Amino acid sequence: MHRWLLFILAVLIGAALGVWYGRVIHPVEYTDTTLDTLDGDYKTDYVLMVAESYANQPDASLAVGQLSKLSAGTPVEVVLQAILFAERAGYAEQDLLRLRSLLEALQLSSNPASVLSP
Repeated sequence: MHRWLLFILAVLIGAALGVWYGRVIHPVEYTDTTLDTLDGDYKTDYVLMVAESYANQPDASLAVGQLSKLSAGTPVEVVLQAILFAERAGYAEQDLLRLRSLLEALQLSSNPASVLSP
C-alpha cells in the first residue's frame, strides 16, 4: 500500500510541476496568427457571425471584407464550405437559414445581372 501511495504522489507532483512549467515558466505565445489557421468548426462559427452581422446591417461589401480575412477562396466558396460543415455538424435550422441568406446575398452582389434575367 505504501508503494502505491508513493507512486500516486509522484505522478501528482509531476503533473503539477508540468502544468506549472507550461503556464508560468514557458507559456505558449501566439504571434501573427491569421484566421485561416482556425479549424473548420471555428471557421463556420466565424462565417455565422458574419451572417448574423449581415442580417442586422445588410452591407455585402462589409461581409466580403470580413470573409476575405478567413480564406484565400472567394467569399461564396467560404460560405458554401461553412454551410456544408454546419449541416454535417447539426447546426440549428435558424443558423443554416442565416448562412444561406448570406450566400444568396453574396451571389447576387457578385452577379447583379442575374437579378435582371428571368
